[in-house]
Amino acid sequence: MEGGFGLAFNSVLQVARLRLPSNDKSFCFPLPRARINAELKELRVCTNRTCRRQGSMQILETLSSLAPPEVAVKSCGCLGRCGAGPNLVALPDGVVVGHCGTPARASEILMVLCGIKSDHDAAKNLEALALRKRAEAEFEKANFSEADRFLSQAIELKPFGGIHVLYKDRCLARLTMGNFSAALEDVREALELAPNYTEAYICQGDVFLAMDQYDAAEKSYSTCLQIDPSIRRSKSFKTRIGRLQENQTAANKP
Repeated sequence: MEGGFGLAFNSVLQVARLRLPSNDKSFCFPLPRARINAELKELRVCTNRTCRRQGSMQILETLSSLAPPEVAVKSCGCLGRCGAGPNLVALPDGVVVGHCGTPARASEILMVLCGIKSDHDAAKNLEALALRKRAEAEFEKANFSEADRFLSQAIELKPFGGIHVLYKDRCLARLTMGNFSAALEDVREALELAPNYTEAYICQGDVFLAMDQYDAAEKSYSTCLQIDPSIRRSKSFKTRIGRLQENQTAANKP
Protein backbone atom coordinates (compact mmCIF):
# COMPACT_ATOMS: atom_id res chain seq x y z
CA MET A 1 0.00 0.00 0.00
CA GLU A 2 1.39 3.38 -0.91
CA GLY A 3 2.86 5.14 2.09
CA GLY A 4 1.65 2.48 4.54
CA PHE A 5 -1.73 2.26 6.23
CA GLY A 6 -0.63 4.57 8.99
CA LEU A 7 -0.30 7.36 6.43
CA ALA A 8 -3.68 6.65 4.89
CA PHE A 9 -5.14 10.05 5.71
CA ASN A 10 -2.11 11.81 4.24
CA SER A 11 -1.79 9.77 1.05
CA VAL A 12 -5.26 8.39 0.38
CA LEU A 13 -7.96 10.65 1.76
CA GLN A 14 -8.64 14.01 0.23
CA VAL A 15 -11.14 15.78 2.46
CA ALA A 16 -13.12 18.81 1.34
CA ARG A 17 -15.20 21.20 3.37
CA LEU A 18 -18.90 20.42 3.73
CA ARG A 19 -21.25 22.80 5.48
CA LEU A 20 -23.80 21.03 7.64
CA PRO A 21 -27.21 22.71 7.63
CA SER A 22 -28.13 21.44 11.10
CA ASN A 23 -25.47 23.27 13.09
CA ASP A 24 -23.72 25.36 10.44
CA LYS A 25 -20.35 23.70 11.05
CA SER A 26 -17.85 22.65 8.42
CA PHE A 27 -15.02 20.23 8.76
CA CYS A 28 -11.86 19.72 6.79
CA PHE A 29 -8.75 17.58 6.92
CA PRO A 30 -7.11 16.78 9.26
CA LEU A 31 -9.57 15.66 11.93
CA PRO A 32 -8.85 13.67 15.08
CA ARG A 33 -9.61 10.03 14.41
CA ALA A 34 -11.87 9.82 17.45
CA ARG A 35 -14.05 12.55 15.96
CA ILE A 36 -14.31 10.71 12.66
CA ASN A 37 -15.18 7.21 13.84
CA ALA A 38 -17.07 8.00 17.06
CA GLU A 39 -20.46 8.46 15.41
CA LEU A 40 -20.08 7.11 11.90
CA LYS A 41 -23.59 6.12 10.87
CA GLU A 42 -23.77 6.49 7.13
CA LEU A 43 -21.67 6.78 3.99
CA ARG A 44 -23.10 8.42 0.89
CA VAL A 45 -21.40 7.94 -2.46
CA CYS A 46 -21.90 10.51 -5.19
CA THR A 47 -23.39 8.86 -8.27
CA ASN A 48 -23.84 12.06 -10.24
CA ARG A 49 -22.60 12.16 -13.82
CA THR A 50 -18.92 13.00 -13.32
CA CYS A 51 -18.35 10.68 -10.34
CA ARG A 52 -20.25 7.93 -12.12
CA ARG A 53 -17.84 8.20 -15.04
CA GLN A 54 -14.99 7.94 -12.55
CA GLY A 55 -16.31 4.63 -11.20
CA SER A 56 -18.52 5.60 -8.29
CA MET A 57 -21.05 2.82 -8.93
CA GLN A 58 -18.34 0.22 -8.34
CA ILE A 59 -17.31 2.07 -5.19
CA LEU A 60 -20.93 2.12 -3.99
CA GLU A 61 -21.18 -1.64 -4.52
CA THR A 62 -17.86 -2.27 -2.76
CA LEU A 63 -18.68 -0.14 0.27
CA SER A 64 -22.17 -1.65 0.52
CA SER A 65 -20.60 -5.11 0.66
CA LEU A 66 -17.81 -4.24 3.09
CA ALA A 67 -19.52 -1.87 5.53
CA PRO A 68 -20.28 -3.05 9.06
CA PRO A 69 -24.02 -3.59 9.68
CA GLU A 70 -24.32 -0.42 11.76
CA VAL A 71 -23.06 1.76 8.89
CA ALA A 72 -25.56 2.43 6.09
CA VAL A 73 -24.25 2.99 2.56
CA LYS A 74 -26.35 4.98 0.10
CA SER A 75 -25.99 6.91 -3.13
CA CYS A 76 -26.30 10.69 -3.26
CA GLY A 77 -26.08 13.65 -5.63
CA CYS A 78 -23.16 15.94 -6.33
CA LEU A 79 -20.90 16.81 -3.39
CA GLY A 80 -19.30 19.72 -5.21
CA ARG A 81 -15.84 18.28 -5.89
CA CYS A 82 -16.29 16.88 -9.37
CA GLY A 83 -12.60 17.17 -10.23
CA ALA A 84 -11.59 15.02 -7.26
CA GLY A 85 -14.03 12.13 -7.60
CA PRO A 86 -15.35 9.67 -6.97
CA ASN A 87 -16.47 11.42 -3.80
CA LEU A 88 -18.22 10.21 -0.67
CA VAL A 89 -19.35 11.80 2.56
CA ALA A 90 -19.23 10.30 6.06
CA LEU A 91 -22.17 11.24 8.26
CA PRO A 92 -23.05 12.72 10.66
CA ASP A 93 -19.77 14.66 10.82
CA GLY A 94 -19.88 15.61 7.14
CA VAL A 95 -16.35 14.53 6.20
CA VAL A 96 -16.07 14.53 2.39
CA VAL A 97 -13.55 12.12 0.91
CA GLY A 98 -12.30 12.37 -2.66
CA HIS A 99 -10.28 10.24 -5.06
CA CYS A 100 -11.97 7.02 -3.94
CA GLY A 101 -11.54 5.46 -7.36
CA THR A 102 -10.75 1.79 -6.73
CA PRO A 103 -12.10 -0.99 -4.48
CA ALA A 104 -8.73 -1.06 -2.69
CA ARG A 105 -9.02 2.64 -1.87
CA ALA A 106 -12.62 2.15 -0.77
CA SER A 107 -11.55 -0.61 1.62
CA GLU A 108 -8.73 1.53 3.05
CA ILE A 109 -10.97 4.56 3.48
CA LEU A 110 -13.72 2.55 5.14
CA MET A 111 -11.28 1.08 7.64
CA VAL A 112 -9.93 4.52 8.54
CA LEU A 113 -13.40 6.04 8.92
CA CYS A 114 -14.48 3.12 11.11
CA GLY A 115 -11.36 3.43 13.27
CA ILE A 116 -10.04 -0.04 12.43
CA LYS A 117 -6.52 -0.60 13.70
CA SER A 118 -3.68 -0.61 11.20
CA ASP A 119 -2.79 -4.27 11.83
CA HIS A 120 -5.95 -5.34 10.02
CA ASP A 121 -5.14 -6.00 6.37
CA ALA A 122 -7.52 -4.05 4.11
CA ALA A 123 -6.76 -6.47 1.27
CA LYS A 124 -8.43 -9.29 3.20
CA ASN A 125 -11.73 -7.47 2.95
CA LEU A 126 -11.52 -7.48 -0.85
CA GLU A 127 -10.35 -11.09 -0.89
CA ALA A 128 -13.37 -12.09 1.18
CA LEU A 129 -15.64 -10.12 -1.14
CA ALA A 130 -14.16 -11.87 -4.18
CA LEU A 131 -14.76 -15.25 -2.55
CA ARG A 132 -18.35 -14.24 -1.84
CA LYS A 133 -18.88 -13.41 -5.52
CA ARG A 134 -17.41 -16.78 -6.52
CA ALA A 135 -19.79 -18.44 -4.09
CA GLU A 136 -22.73 -16.59 -5.63
CA ALA A 137 -21.70 -17.84 -9.08
CA GLU A 138 -21.50 -21.42 -7.82
CA PHE A 139 -24.86 -21.09 -6.09
CA GLU A 140 -26.46 -20.00 -9.36
CA LYS A 141 -25.04 -23.15 -10.97
CA ALA A 142 -26.47 -25.26 -8.10
CA ASN A 143 -22.95 -26.14 -6.92
CA PHE A 144 -23.92 -25.62 -3.30
CA SER A 145 -20.96 -27.48 -1.77
CA GLU A 146 -18.57 -25.24 -3.72
CA ALA A 147 -20.49 -22.18 -2.62
CA ASP A 148 -20.18 -23.41 0.98
CA ARG A 149 -16.43 -23.89 0.52
CA PHE A 150 -15.83 -20.40 -0.86
CA LEU A 151 -17.96 -18.79 1.85
CA SER A 152 -16.12 -20.72 4.54
CA GLN A 153 -12.82 -19.46 3.15
CA ALA A 154 -14.17 -15.91 3.19
CA ILE A 155 -15.32 -16.21 6.80
CA GLU A 156 -11.91 -17.55 7.84
CA LEU A 157 -10.35 -14.32 6.56
CA LYS A 158 -12.33 -12.44 9.24
CA PRO A 159 -13.13 -9.31 7.24
CA PHE A 160 -14.09 -6.41 9.47
CA GLY A 161 -17.33 -5.74 7.58
CA GLY A 162 -19.80 -7.80 5.60
CA ILE A 163 -19.17 -10.98 7.57
CA HIS A 164 -22.83 -11.11 8.62
CA VAL A 165 -23.71 -11.41 4.92
CA LEU A 166 -21.22 -14.27 4.51
CA TYR A 167 -22.88 -16.20 7.33
CA LYS A 168 -26.32 -15.55 5.85
CA ASP A 169 -25.19 -16.72 2.41
CA ARG A 170 -23.60 -19.86 3.85
CA CYS A 171 -26.84 -20.51 5.72
CA LEU A 172 -28.65 -20.54 2.38
CA ALA A 173 -26.14 -22.94 0.86
CA ARG A 174 -26.38 -25.31 3.80
CA LEU A 175 -30.16 -25.07 3.90
CA THR A 176 -30.29 -26.07 0.24
CA MET A 177 -28.05 -29.07 0.97
CA GLY A 178 -30.33 -30.10 3.85
CA ASN A 179 -27.79 -29.35 6.58
CA PHE A 180 -30.33 -27.65 8.82
CA SER A 181 -28.37 -27.60 12.07
CA ALA A 182 -25.36 -25.92 10.41
CA ALA A 183 -27.68 -23.51 8.61
CA LEU A 184 -29.26 -22.48 11.91
CA GLU A 185 -25.85 -21.99 13.46
CA ASP A 186 -24.83 -19.71 10.61
CA VAL A 187 -27.96 -17.58 10.71
CA ARG A 188 -27.59 -17.17 14.46
CA GLU A 189 -24.05 -15.90 13.88
CA ALA A 190 -25.39 -13.45 11.31
CA LEU A 191 -28.04 -12.14 13.69
CA GLU A 192 -25.58 -11.83 16.55
CA LEU A 193 -23.47 -9.58 14.34
CA ALA A 194 -26.44 -7.73 12.83
CA PRO A 195 -29.55 -7.97 15.05
CA ASN A 196 -31.74 -6.02 12.59
CA TYR A 197 -30.68 -7.94 9.47
CA THR A 198 -34.01 -8.75 7.86
CA GLU A 199 -32.58 -11.15 5.26
CA ALA A 200 -31.15 -13.26 8.06
CA TYR A 201 -34.55 -13.48 9.76
CA ILE A 202 -36.06 -14.61 6.47
CA CYS A 203 -33.36 -17.27 6.14
CA GLN A 204 -33.97 -18.36 9.71
CA GLY A 205 -37.68 -18.69 8.97
CA ASP A 206 -36.90 -20.71 5.85
CA VAL A 207 -34.76 -23.13 7.87
CA PHE A 208 -37.46 -23.59 10.50
CA LEU A 209 -40.04 -24.08 7.76
CA ALA A 210 -37.91 -26.79 6.16
CA MET A 211 -37.62 -28.44 9.60
CA ASP A 212 -41.44 -28.34 10.01
CA GLN A 213 -41.05 -26.02 13.01
CA TYR A 214 -43.88 -23.77 11.94
CA ASP A 215 -44.26 -21.67 15.10
CA ALA A 216 -40.57 -20.82 15.04
CA ALA A 217 -40.76 -19.98 11.34
CA GLU A 218 -43.73 -17.70 11.93
CA LYS A 219 -41.84 -15.93 14.71
CA SER A 220 -38.83 -15.32 12.45
CA TYR A 221 -40.98 -13.94 9.64
CA SER A 222 -42.91 -11.77 12.10
CA THR A 223 -39.70 -10.32 13.50
CA CYS A 224 -38.63 -9.49 9.98
CA LEU A 225 -41.89 -7.58 9.45
CA GLN A 226 -41.46 -5.68 12.70
CA ILE A 227 -38.10 -4.42 11.49
CA ASP A 228 -39.25 -3.60 7.96
CA PRO A 229 -43.03 -3.69 7.37
CA SER A 230 -42.53 -2.95 3.65
CA ILE A 231 -41.30 -6.52 3.14
CA ARG A 232 -44.94 -7.55 3.42
CA ARG A 233 -45.40 -6.35 -0.18
CA SER A 234 -42.61 -8.57 -1.49
CA LYS A 235 -43.84 -11.35 -3.77
CA SER A 236 -41.29 -13.81 -2.43
CA PHE A 237 -42.27 -13.01 1.16
CA LYS A 238 -45.96 -13.52 0.35
CA THR A 239 -45.05 -16.90 -1.16
CA ARG A 240 -43.23 -17.88 2.04
CA ILE A 241 -46.17 -16.89 4.22
CA GLY A 242 -48.55 -18.78 1.94
CA ARG A 243 -46.41 -21.92 2.16
CA LEU A 244 -46.23 -21.59 5.93
CA GLN A 245 -49.99 -21.24 6.27
CA GLU A 246 -50.61 -24.24 4.00
CA ASN A 247 -48.25 -26.38 6.07
CA GLN A 248 -49.79 -25.18 9.33
CA THR A 249 -53.28 -26.05 8.06
CA ALA A 250 -52.14 -29.50 6.93
CA ALA A 251 -50.42 -30.16 10.24
CA ASN A 252 -53.54 -29.23 12.21
CA LYS A 253 -55.87 -31.54 10.28
CA PRO A 254 -57.09 -34.53 12.31
